[in-house]
Amino acid sequence: MTDVTSKKLETQSIDQTIVSFIKYYQTNHRIDPLDSIYFTNKIVELLGKKELKPVEVQAVSDPLALLDQMIEYAIGQNVIKDTLSERDILESKIMDVIVPRPSEVNRAFWDRYKDNKQEATDYFYKLSKDSNYIKTREIAKNIEYTHATEYGEIEITINLSKPEKDPKQIAKAKTEKSDYPVNLLCIENEGYAGNANHPGRTNHRIIRLDVAGEPWGYQYSPYLYYNEHAIFLSEEHRAMNVGEKAIRNLLDILTTFPHYFVGSNAGLPIVGGSILSHDHYQGGRHTFALERAEMEHTFKLRDLPQVTAGIVKWPTSVVRIQSTDKQSMEQAAKKIMTAWGTYEDHSVDIVSFTGQTPHNAITPIARMRGDQFELDLVLRNNRTSEAYPDGIFHPHQSVQHIKKENIGLIEVMGLAILPPRLERELDEVQKYLAGQDVTVEKIHQKWAEQLKEEHGELNETTANEVIRSAVGDVFLQVLKDAGVFKRDQAGKEAFNRFAERLKKV
Repeated sequence: MTDVTSKKLETQSIDQTIVSFIKYYQTNHRIDPLDSIYFTNKIVELLGKKELKPVEVQAVSDPLALLDQMIEYAIGQNVIKDTLSERDILESKIMDVIVPRPSEVNRAFWDRYKDNKQEATDYFYKLSKDSNYIKTREIAKNIEYTHATEYGEIEITINLSKPEKDPKQIAKAKTEKSDYPVNLLCIENEGYAGNANHPGRTNHRIIRLDVAGEPWGYQYSPYLYYNEHAIFLSEEHRAMNVGEKAIRNLLDILTTFPHYFVGSNAGLPIVGGSILSHDHYQGGRHTFALERAEMEHTFKLRDLPQVTAGIVKWPTSVVRIQSTDKQSMEQAAKKIMTAWGTYEDHSVDIVSFTGQTPHNAITPIARMRGDQFELDLVLRNNRTSEAYPDGIFHPHQSVQHIKKENIGLIEVMGLAILPPRLERELDEVQKYLAGQDVTVEKIHQKWAEQLKEEHGELNETTANEVIRSAVGDVFLQVLKDAGVFKRDQAGKEAFNRFAERLKKV
């Protein structure tokens, strides 16, 4: 085959890909037929082509496969370099062609909301997946399973969805530094082209909404950790402030989206989220183990008879409050947060301040339970010590071979987000337990030997089952480490003392 013939076939193939891509979205009512030529020419331009030959439309079941073909063509034609960032940026630009403008998306969302709130979020969630903003194919790579404990079924995820930067991208990133957008959570990400330091966001859309009288936005996480993993973000650039105002905001969001839960990371390092520089919350439509956990005993708060409070049977330390009255919930939460802010109990290592540096914080989670508002207030403390330099109530050294990162909102509800390194490292442990001659990572060696001593030699299937269960046990211990009041007798008595304090404030 001559080079000329090869190039002709290549051109015909990409032309057919472009036309079939547009036809797919037209057939599925995502593109108006009157716009099809316009959108086709947009993609022609993005791919560096000068013309489009007449071709037959190809039957399509997976439009993202066509997207992949267009990206490979662009690399082959030197339109872009073969790096993760340049691939991501062009993918976003191509998908942006078929996504309605922000004003159209907002109008369609709120029109649906008038009739059915869930139908509105269903529309936006599907749009975010169809546009490849939510990386469904990458998310499907995650390893996910549940693990039974005395506190209910906790969830384990080894996060394989986020691609690691390649050396070429890292080198380019050093020359493309920018302060715009300020961070990954600000409103200015909508439509941003991206660069080596920042993902492509041209296909990104944000729903605007009012939260307690302020302008906010609502979007989904591109790398979902659970069903309909939503992010609510302030339009104003400001740091996280998990105080009385945050509770008001959470309950207001819950009023707007009663079929979602919504929560916030604590506002201090170690026990907070990865982005404390921008005020935001996370929510979605998922039932976590914490929600299924019951209160061990209940009590009343002074001057708030309409609020029920209680201690939840859960490895981290949780005070739950319930009421049909929104204002009373805000008042109750304020009482608890104020009391915890300065609370100390040296018998269980709880110290609220070192000099002027605060240590006590709250991870609040709001949901509807029937007609009642429900708030779980997870008590946190970020103090360190010589014995626990990473944090007294942070995963201790004995479990850091599995999880050493901060324990944030998602983890305290019972969903482990574990690092991608574990896919390879646990495979080595599995082979070791199955009697193969392999080298296990040093950080897992002692753990692997303990498992072998407990279970003997296993085959690959039973070794995998043992490892999954053992990882679940480790994550449960991680949650116990994060609990400020331990589940032993001394911890329960200390928690009860704090509950007695709450009754009087």
